[in-house]
Amino acid sequence: MSTITEKESFSQSLINSLQAQGYSNDSQARKVAFEELKKLGLPEAKSEEYKFTPITRILSKSFDAKELVTESIASEAKVEDRLLSEFPENVVVFSNGRYDESQSSLKAVKGLTILPLKQAINEKSEIIETHFKNFPRSKDPFGLLNAAGWQDGLFVHVEKNIAVSSPLVVINQHDTNEGKVSSHSRLLVLIEQSAEFSIIEKTNTNGTLPAFHSLNEEIKVQANASFKYYKIQNDPGELVQVSNTTIYQENSSRTDTYTFTLDGKLIRNNLSILIDGEGCESHFFGLYLTKGEALVDNHTVVDHMKPNSFSNELYKGLMDEKSKGVFNGKIYVRPHAQKTNAFQSNRNILLSDTATINTKPQLEIWADDVKCSHGCTTGQLDEEALFYLQSRGIPKSTAKAMLLYAFAGEVLEAITDEKLRDYIDGVVSERLHKNF
Repeated sequence: MSTITEKESFSQSLINSLQAQGYSNDSQARKVAFEELKKLGLPEAKSEEYKFTPITRILSKSFDAKELVTESIASEAKVEDRLLSEFPENVVVFSNGRYDESQSSLKAVKGLTILPLKQAINEKSEIIETHFKNFPRSKDPFGLLNAAGWQDGLFVHVEKNIAVSSPLVVINQHDTNEGKVSSHSRLLVLIEQSAEFSIIEKTNTNGTLPAFHSLNEEIKVQANASFKYYKIQNDPGELVQVSNTTIYQENSSRTDTYTFTLDGKLIRNNLSILIDGEGCESHFFGLYLTKGEALVDNHTVVDHMKPNSFSNELYKGLMDEKSKGVFNGKIYVRPHAQKTNAFQSNRNILLSDTATINTKPQLEIWADDVKCSHGCTTGQLDEEALFYLQSRGIPKSTAKAMLLYAFAGEVLEAITDEKLRDYIDGVVSERLHKNF
């Protein structure tokens, strides 16, 4: 049987399994996503968007199609993460894809609503219908899989003029000690006018069996509001994760997005920033550290739809051994989006002859009064700097870690929350000293 036939068989089996589970008839939104997935199928090796990231092939080796859309066994494994002690006020835990009330802790805050998504659909249907019915949805095949087959999720609503000082911590924990795990979760966030809010989202995996996690996030930031989003991926083992995050901005809003991918078998992050208002700002940063045979793929799009907006993007990567990195970033400026300032930079260091990076920065500009730039660099560790540090009595491994940390520092320094910066700084520093 050819590779393509195997892929088609796996894709069709997945679609059949979704239908057998009843997802295709559950709601209109699920029906639409299911029909689009039927037409599109899972990405093939020749797919332009996935040509460096063979998720379908890897999943078909680790899972039966039915396993990918069947709820995993419940887990009672306790979450152990310093984030919970650093930010204990609002914590939501999903264990093997299910909302874990026993490990979640929510503090009552005026003007802030946090509910499991299924409960919110029943109790807050009017708000969800108003703000998310026509929300720009992901057309990514795994985004469609999630939209058709999501199992659990979270709804967050921050009312007008409410500034929430403590971030919401969302932990997606997978425990594969009792079997393979597949989970599909969804996050809806509405931040009303002049409100302020931040989320720290982290994935933890215990065990050595395969795990798959798809995550769709739809975030609406209204006029003059501010939103900060931190994604931390630090999973050794057999986790395959695909995230589709869409942030929609209205007039004079600001978003800051940070993606830290420090470990994991195969990680694909699709981030779309839709700037549909004047005077908006969007800053997004990424740091990815890969080793072994890990693969990290970051796809970003910033769509400037209205005039007088600003975006700045910086992604940095360190690849060692046989690991692979992918960066595909696109700045799109529409014809009426005059006075747009948009900047993008991707920088990488390869630490071995067998590590690879595929990078593709892109500009598509249809307005003439703009300031836009993009660029990428790929190099190796500075041997002269390494020799200099060693000549000062610093052991080679320590000197190497110091140089790599300095390279990563530009992204770490962008974190404005001092307590969170210290936490991530410690995680990055430990990984560089122990594993690179």
